[in-house]
Amino acid sequence: MVHPYVGILVNDSLYAGIPLGNTKYEAIHYYSEAGKVYGVTPCYFRIQDVLIETKRANAYVQLGNTYVRQWIDLPKIIHNRAVYLDQSAYDVLETWTQCGIVLFNRWNRYSKLHIHHILMKDAFIRPHLPCTYLATMSNMKMMMDTYDSLIIKPTNSSIGRGVMKMDRIASKWKLIYPATFKISNRIWRQIRFRKQIPLTLQRKIQNRAYIVQQRLPLATYDGRPFDLRVSVQRGASGEWGITGIVAKVASPKLFLTNFAQGGEIRTLSDILTTQYPLLDQESVYQQMTDFVLRVAKHLSMELPHLADIGLDIGITHDGFPLFIECNGKDQRYAFREAHLLEEWKCTYYNPIAYAKYLLDGGIPVY
Repeated sequence: MVHPYVGILVNDSLYAGIPLGNTKYEAIHYYSEAGKVYGVTPCYFRIQDVLIETKRANAYVQLGNTYVRQWIDLPKIIHNRAVYLDQSAYDVLETWTQCGIVLFNRWNRYSKLHIHHILMKDAFIRPHLPCTYLATMSNMKMMMDTYDSLIIKPTNSSIGRGVMKMDRIASKWKLIYPATFKISNRIWRQIRFRKQIPLTLQRKIQNRAYIVQQRLPLATYDGRPFDLRVSVQRGASGEWGITGIVAKVASPKLFLTNFAQGGEIRTLSDILTTQYPLLDQESVYQQMTDFVLRVAKHLSMELPHLADIGLDIGITHDGFPLFIECNGKDQRYAFREAHLLEEWKCTYYNPIAYAKYLLDGGIPVY
């Protein structure tokens, strides 16, 4: 019996590594395992490998222990694991959709401000959101008059790149910012000022779109703030579910919790046990579950074919969940680093299970 193909749309770097067995952070062997469980065959291709006129794709398909590139019929269901930022790519993917292809997580890089505006429409979610504005000069001054600690981040970046922090210290402000916009940046600079926003910050917000937010009152571990990466996915039933939760603790020298920026990976259970023994863990997890599923369902009502996201969620010292941001392409390796290997595997199994659900005629359940 020939199993139907499920497409995995990937970027150039991952595609080049497939025949070499070097797929970096993507454990694609779990897609293969899941394919055997659900009776489908995962295949891998880039946007330029598709001829939409003939509905054919030049894809990598696993044959035995190797991956072979071959022409196949374009799969009816495709899971997008590539990041595209330009309008031309969006137009191409839209063309695929118009040809009857179901591409879930079709677009996975949304402006942080756009996500904020969508979530603000839900009265239940609203109290969990930080005060957020586009970082203009007037908005910066307004936020400085209102809060003592601010976060300034690019609207379209990820893994902590370009994020800055401002704190009021007595009658002055201190700005901490990265020396470069690179992920690998290891040099952080400081400027102290009173009321006049430094030229460095002025130039940054004029040359690139940033948002300014109140700094959330995050709970801490060993004196360092932490937040949670929550994998929220659709699976075999078509409904949203939580695949796993892992904690990211800021490094002793930096305010960012991102693993790529030196953050430390822990389990939430360990943190609650050692740092917050008086909190009812079951209650904390229930609040988290109710909140993140509400966020996922609300976002999926406005963002087409959303099915696989990573939510960054903070909690206060009393366990109240706080929304930080939504990642349309979840970096799943945090579960591996926390030795949550079953959760890590499931982050790959669920998209394949959902693809099978769609192949069988299933309709997304909100």
